[in-house]
Amino acid sequence: MAEKSKDLSKPRKTLPQKMVHGGFWISFIKIIRKVLSLIRLLVIGRILAPSDFGLMGIALLTMSALETFSAFGLGQALIQKKENTNQYLDAAWTVLILRGFIIFIMVYLTAPFVAFFFHTPEVKLIIQVLGLVTFFEAFTNIGVIFFQKELEFDKVFIYRFVGISTNFIVAVIAAIILRSVWALVLGLLAEKIVSIPISYLIHPYRPHISKDIAKARELFSFGKWILGSSILVFIGEHIDDIFVGRVLSAMALGFYQMAYRISNMLETEFTQVISSVAFPAYAKIQDKPARLQKAYFRIMRLTVSISLPITVGMVLLAPEFTRIFLSEKWMPMVSAMQLLAVAGLIKSIVSTGSPLFVGSGFPKYEFYMQLIRGLTILITIYPLILLMGISGAALGVILSITGMLVVWYPLSQKITRTYWRKYFNTFWPPLLCSSLMAGSISVAKFYWNPIQQSWSLAISIFVMIVVINIGVYIASMYLVQKYYPDYDIFSEVKFLYNSLVKR
Repeated sequence: MAEKSKDLSKPRKTLPQKMVHGGFWISFIKIIRKVLSLIRLLVIGRILAPSDFGLMGIALLTMSALETFSAFGLGQALIQKKENTNQYLDAAWTVLILRGFIIFIMVYLTAPFVAFFFHTPEVKLIIQVLGLVTFFEAFTNIGVIFFQKELEFDKVFIYRFVGISTNFIVAVIAAIILRSVWALVLGLLAEKIVSIPISYLIHPYRPHISKDIAKARELFSFGKWILGSSILVFIGEHIDDIFVGRVLSAMALGFYQMAYRISNMLETEFTQVISSVAFPAYAKIQDKPARLQKAYFRIMRLTVSISLPITVGMVLLAPEFTRIFLSEKWMPMVSAMQLLAVAGLIKSIVSTGSPLFVGSGFPKYEFYMQLIRGLTILITIYPLILLMGISGAALGVILSITGMLVVWYPLSQKITRTYWRKYFNTFWPPLLCSSLMAGSISVAKFYWNPIQQSWSLAISIFVMIVVINIGVYIASMYLVQKYYPDYDIFSEVKFLYNSLVKR
């Protein structure tokens, strides 16, 4: 077939052009997703009870567990290969379909046991219906993987946007009508079903069932480290959910997961944007140390300069945000939300190492990092939950992610061939400017009490405080760069802007 003979991974632009262009479209996709997701959370959060979010959390936790323990890392293996990978597509697609079917059967059969484990019989049917999500998703056109490999994320935007919008519309309308957890279920199911035909419309490749076991085995030889890392990531990211849901309650899990989603919304998505763009870029320059070091610290500066002020703002304004936008019924989650924001900051920093390790051909380093994280949280999570409730779970997350620094720092230093001073010079400017911003926010809070104001006025003042302090941070960064020109964050932002607008 014509599609099969064509080299789908043939590059058409230079790496810097693709990295910038890809970063723009990934950012755009993530912004749209996060805006719609935040609006959906705020709207549905006012309609549904925390226990409803807890039930959905248990169901998604079950799905995530089965998906993780059967993740072969086929997509990452296809991206990391520098040669033509067209011959591997059908084998990968076939494995993914078999995996989706097996997961659906396992989800359906294990749902009663999960409901018993969490003492929530109503979650059984929810889990079984969500099992269809993974099965449907497996039929997505495998050809779209090359949009990520070649950083052509503008072509991904259409089918991602359609799916995201469908989820938003269906979930909000269903919440208003049903006023139950099924609104969240229907939204997710609708997103996955609609996304499948779109993937075939935007990419010409037409996958077929393959019996080429050798090709699948070759991909798995790389993906086995991804599988190991994925299992450890699951333990690190979801063991706290399991303990909160089992030891405390579904309602406590609802509080905890809402706190996690909001506190990590911006930082996590920014990190995912960086990883999606940086991983294929690192794979292309893995044998050029000077270029690799320059690219890594450019990404590090952007990550820290954005994540640090977001964390400061989230920690200081969490009580006001929760009271104004979600109502008083969600106030028990505030302390956990503040701790999880700090965890998100540390995670955004160490996560810069993940695409570096895998893209440079060292997936085992990512495995080691996740191993420390998983072991730490397994040891600390239970006693901390008994002692402090959902805040204890959040503290356990901080400790586990902090443990990842032990691997991240020396190994990223080894790959980029640099010294500690490079890291120090990357961190201190945004730390100083974020401290000035924190002082400004604290002064504003001293004179402001949203409880004594109307809802619309409280929202207006909250937005004004956020906007003003973004200005404080940017102005501070400008002054730092003026007297310390080596920290060229604005010139890098300008370069990105010129590359996007004037390319």
